[in-house]
Amino acid sequence: MKERMDYRVRCRLTGTVQGVGYRYWTRQTAQQLGLRGWVMNQADGSVCALFVGTKETVRKMMSACRNGPAAAVVYSLTEEPKREGDEAWTDQTFKIRY
Repeated sequence: MKERMDYRVRCRLTGTVQGVGYRYWTRQTAQQLGLRGWVMNQADGSVCALFVGTKETVRKMMSACRNGPAAAVVYSLTEEPKREGDEAWTDQTFKIRY
């Protein structure tokens, strides 16, 4: 039986995650894994992302995010409560939000 593709996780990453290509790396890695969702810089210097896919691929992505691109230093990756609109995400791509 094929695993469902609607597992969703919203997370926040802290550390040196802005100005180091983190969003672009996240988009590329998510696309390689076949994930949908988005990634966005936050005003407090963190990065927030929504990953949508199978549970296995979302967990692989979150594991990869703990390291990120070479110039990044990730202090923490925290799952956050889903917000209004997360369940309604139907876009078939992974995007960088500004």
